[in-house]
Amino acid sequence: MRFPRSWSIAIGVISIAILALWLINSLYALYVQVSWTTPWLATPILIGILLLIGLAIAAIVYYVGIFQGWWGNRTKPQQLPKVPVEKTAAATANLQAIDRQLQQIQDEVTRQALVDKSREIAENLARGQIRVVVFGTGSAGKTSLINAIIGRIVGEVGAPMGTTTRGETYTLELKGLDRQILLTDTPGILEAGIAGTQREAIARELATSADLLLFVVDNDLRASEYIPLMGLAEIGKRSLLIFNKTDLYPPLDRDRIVTKLQQRVQSEIEPQDVIAIAANPQPVRLESGEIFTPDPDIFPLIRRLAAVLRAEGEDLIADNILLQSQRLGAEARELIDAQRRRQAERIVNRYQWIGAGVVTVTPLPVVDFLATAAINTQMIIEIGKIYGCDLNKDTAQELALSLGKTLTSLGIVKGAIQLLSTALTINVTTYALGKGIQGITAAYLTRIAGRSFIEYFRQDRSWGDGGMAEAVQQQFQLNRKDEFLKAFVHQAIDKISIGNRE
Repeated sequence: MRFPRSWSIAIGVISIAILALWLINSLYALYVQVSWTTPWLATPILIGILLLIGLAIAAIVYYVGIFQGWWGNRTKPQQLPKVPVEKTAAATANLQAIDRQLQQIQDEVTRQALVDKSREIAENLARGQIRVVVFGTGSAGKTSLINAIIGRIVGEVGAPMGTTTRGETYTLELKGLDRQILLTDTPGILEAGIAGTQREAIARELATSADLLLFVVDNDLRASEYIPLMGLAEIGKRSLLIFNKTDLYPPLDRDRIVTKLQQRVQSEIEPQDVIAIAANPQPVRLESGEIFTPDPDIFPLIRRLAAVLRAEGEDLIADNILLQSQRLGAEARELIDAQRRRQAERIVNRYQWIGAGVVTVTPLPVVDFLATAAINTQMIIEIGKIYGCDLNKDTAQELALSLGKTLTSLGIVKGAIQLLSTALTINVTTYALGKGIQGITAAYLTRIAGRSFIEYFRQDRSWGDGGMAEAVQQQFQLNRKDEFLKAFVHQAIDKISIGNRE
């Protein structure tokens, strides 16, 4: 029969109390006896005994505490190791900045797709799984390599996830590594046809998102293999180059190919990361006539893979998360830039025809209409707002006048008149050229000015190393091509003719 816990506690307390009373009584008797014979020694002896008793009690409590785990040695729940703090902080800051950027994207479908990507990166950062992706041509033996690893690696293997077209992902656990490993077999690259191109795009996407890449070849690198491998290495993708099917080569040829591979990739991949294996050796016929199938020879890969993941796993995760967040940020910035450019182009298009209409109705000397039509202060203010720059009227007017002087000093005004006059003379129209040439020129110069300011605001209110003159000259060259001029003149005549009829 088991006693209730309260009974055990009560018995223990009573026992301790009895022992304490006995100890006190014994110490008192000792003190009295010594004080009768040697009074000066009684007190030191009593103090010494009390100190020894206290030390004994403290020692008992300490060792019992160690045994019970009171002092922190109790087995703690296993925690995932943290990725390097600086890189994690940088990736987190990037994701927060990206979330703010994404709110500026107007297209709902595009914005939601990027939001989903951002969330996936954040979830990967939180989970801390190591993503190992097997990449290469369909004939290099990637699937055989996966099967060999799964058959040999120490630890648990989860069921495959995904589909054949997107590759299958297995979850692995490696002894000595706390993090879970995701091992993904990708579709083959360099396959023919539209479907092959689509599968290759999926494979490249998976390779770009890997923490560690296993690039599989079955011979010396071809140019079509070398280019994607080096491209992934240049963006910071950690790779192991796997030379598979070594059982098909004599030892001397195998060693020669390994040496060539090491030489070709030495700028990005260390020699020890070029590994020769035979994931699915071919059966051989013995002298007895019996068919013998050798075991997969992948131990060098497993050994190197384990060493890399144990030594660099945390950095690989952090570097990849940082890379993915930076790539997503760049994609978001490109979308926002394209969106802003479209909005700014509409503003320029609107003001160029406003200016053309004003000058056509009231012809002015060239120098005067530069200030009224081609360089429009309000246009500059509106373009600035699109790029988050709130300019006051005085600042915008100063910029407008400065660019107007640049147009004149570079001879762009005269050049524009000559270009447009030539384009108008070969145009079979009955329109009165004498009255419309200034309006069309005004529209053309307004376009050059507006597009110059778009670049100015895109570069965070900077004209670049060449200054305003180079920026304006570049826009003039872009807008003087024959095909554009013909279309522009036709559009200008239609706009101005309609305006006159109205």
